[in-house]
Amino acid sequence: MNIVRLRVRSSLIATVLLLLLSSMNIKAQEANSFLSQLHTFRVSNYVALDAYYRFIGEGSTDTLNEIVAGINSANDSMNLLATTTSGVLSKEQLEELNSEFDKFKGLMRNNINDVRNTGYPDLRLLSDMADQALVMNDMATELYQIAQEKSQAETSTRLEAARLGAVKIAQMMAKYSVRTNSSVAQIFQGTATEVSLDEQAKEFDQLLAAMGSNQDKGELKTVLDDANAKWQFIRGSYINYNENNVGFVIDRYSKRILEGLTAAISLLQQGA
Repeated sequence: MNIVRLRVRSSLIATVLLLLLSSMNIKAQEANSFLSQLHTFRVSNYVALDAYYRFIGEGSTDTLNEIVAGINSANDSMNLLATTTSGVLSKEQLEELNSEFDKFKGLMRNNINDVRNTGYPDLRLLSDMADQALVMNDMATELYQIAQEKSQAETSTRLEAARLGAVKIAQMMAKYSVRTNSSVAQIFQGTATEVSLDEQAKEFDQLLAAMGSNQDKGELKTVLDDANAKWQFIRGSYINYNENNVGFVIDRYSKRILEGLTAAISLLQQGA
């Protein structure tokens, strides 16, 4: 009889432990998914901003579609963040970020309409949008760090380097685009603590180095090698950003690097 009781008790304990482990695994997955969406939100807004600065000079439908795609991507991520059950950020924190995002979207809409209606931007309104973008993305960065610490999600150093690298190259794209548009170049000054493009380029060097490993092989090695090769091709333009360079070439290669890092992030999440 005692043996039967012990077996039943052992079975119950094993079941409870299994349920606890399963619950912990689900929570870890939710936390990682949350961080992934917050990362996508940050990148997408910079991509939209980059497209807008090019839209000022081009006014093309294709560039307008890039703005819309960037905003829609950020919007999808924001909606997923708002409905998460991970609990890594409070409802108030997410509502505050969403509020700043709503302001950014409104300013983006108004700035697009100005260019479409008059052919040139309202510099005051454009300055407001640039300032709002910085406020919003600084907040998103801070919340990412808080969420990472609170969730205790186990993300590798390489994955974090790849995410930081993706944000960095998207940020640099936007800053480079506005600098190559002489009519609005004075608008994008950045925050008091923001580093210059050449310093950001050196930071990106370090992030690229941190992503790689001598053990890499297969698809991961291919995408990282390709990103490195493309970066070496345009690195000098970011370092010497005041020189005359072909802006559309820099933008195109930067986008390819961002695509490569996005693929690397996915592979690193899979444990490649």
